[in-house]
Amino acid sequence: MSNLLTYKMFIGGDWVDARSGEWFESFDPYAGKPWALVARGGEADVHDAVAAAQSALTSGEWPKLKASQRGAVLRRLGDLIAREAERLAALEVRDNGKLIAEMGAQVRYLPQWYYYYGGLADKIEGSVIPIDKADTFNFTRHEPVGVVAAITPWNSPLLLTSWKLAPALAAGCTVVVKPSEHTSISMLEFCKLIEEAGFPKGVVNVVTGYGPEVGEPLVAHPDVAKVAFTGGEMGGQKVYETAARGLKKVTLELGGKSPNIVFDDAVLDDAVKGVISGIFAATGQTCIAGSRLLVQKSIEKPLTEKLLALASTARMGNPMSLDTQIGPVTTRQQYQKILGYIDVAKQEGARLALGGRPADRPECGEGWFVEPTIFSGVNNQMRIAREEVFGPVLSIIPFADEDEAISIANDSPYGLAAGVWTTSIKRAIRSSERLQAGSVWVNTYRAVSYMSPFGGYKRSGLGRENGQDAIWEYLQTKSVWISTADEVANPFVMR
Repeated sequence: MSNLLTYKMFIGGDWVDARSGEWFESFDPYAGKPWALVARGGEADVHDAVAAAQSALTSGEWPKLKASQRGAVLRRLGDLIAREAERLAALEVRDNGKLIAEMGAQVRYLPQWYYYYGGLADKIEGSVIPIDKADTFNFTRHEPVGVVAAITPWNSPLLLTSWKLAPALAAGCTVVVKPSEHTSISMLEFCKLIEEAGFPKGVVNVVTGYGPEVGEPLVAHPDVAKVAFTGGEMGGQKVYETAARGLKKVTLELGGKSPNIVFDDAVLDDAVKGVISGIFAATGQTCIAGSRLLVQKSIEKPLTEKLLALASTARMGNPMSLDTQIGPVTTRQQYQKILGYIDVAKQEGARLALGGRPADRPECGEGWFVEPTIFSGVNNQMRIAREEVFGPVLSIIPFADEDEAISIANDSPYGLAAGVWTTSIKRAIRSSERLQAGSVWVNTYRAVSYMSPFGGYKRSGLGRENGQDAIWEYLQTKSVWISTADEVANPFVMR
């Protein structure tokens, strides 16, 4: 093997090599070089992990725990995350190239998911139903759906894993995590905290590797009852099709082409900051990126001038530096895809107003950097306005009035998020009602919380994560009927 760090998989409470004995490289996007080796799992490893999860679900200590005891273990995990937040954040930056300022804030916030769902675990209450049958007592109980497959992306590994893991564990499920092959390491380090927190063996398992070799057999496995997936539209569609053959429950959080709408009564300086946040924060590598700037024609020129002035000052460089504002693209493949979309936009006739090329600044070193890019003269039928780029590329689309703004915003196969910038409370409420999106932000952007449900409309996904809504994705309801009659009624008649 090489001098690179090596990471094994976590299955059944043990650290194990892949059965194949193979490894794959994990790259540092800032250096453009591999820095670690990760076990390359396959179908046999998936079977081991699901077997461990199924055993932990049906026997051993986990199903014996009371809901309040499950909650206590979750809260203990939250404490451990808080203790290790800076170390975990640095690992995420090394693996995915996002800013330490952002990843540090994310990981420091992460314990709240485990505190929240730890507190919710013993508040899953059934109902006594005033049933319309004589001499009958009827009640409901909510039970864990079973073994959960959690498939997570590379842009915010621990955050988006926790959106699945925390409610699933609170519900009493067991979990097999398949992290992105590009960013597996923070999840493997996270498993050390799972051990320390006291979760029984097999409750949480991690199988690392590629989609066809790990993801597909995991989704197809007959003992997996539920799949929670965050990723691209094509991957989500394949997961959905595979899961459908096994009639599995599915949560999908997919792509977006989110509109960020600026009306002529908005505070322009605030709106410009919101637009920058929506597209250039996280190097545009976020499903909720506000990649379509819809601006009212009467303010298009002053807004664009302010936007270009601020965007051109963005500091690129080492993502571990707190004053860096834009880091590298996480993978070489994504880097090439972004540059390809920039070429497509030029060919379609969009006008390049800023950027549009690889960054050749000395501070960017050998990393995969793309200059912050802004196109004007875009219409909503161009590919640059309809397809998810997942990079620092913004399209400016003018509109005449509120009706046209809403029409353009909704004219998309996606519906994950939308932003509205206005000082009119009436317009804010009207827009929030009319926009076809799972999250609508007014005079802010990219705000998420463990307390508020998150998910998409249309091709942006199915189901909800976060908030109380999320835990129901991991539960199934049982209706219990008890007769109090002295004798059984006519057995040939349905009661």
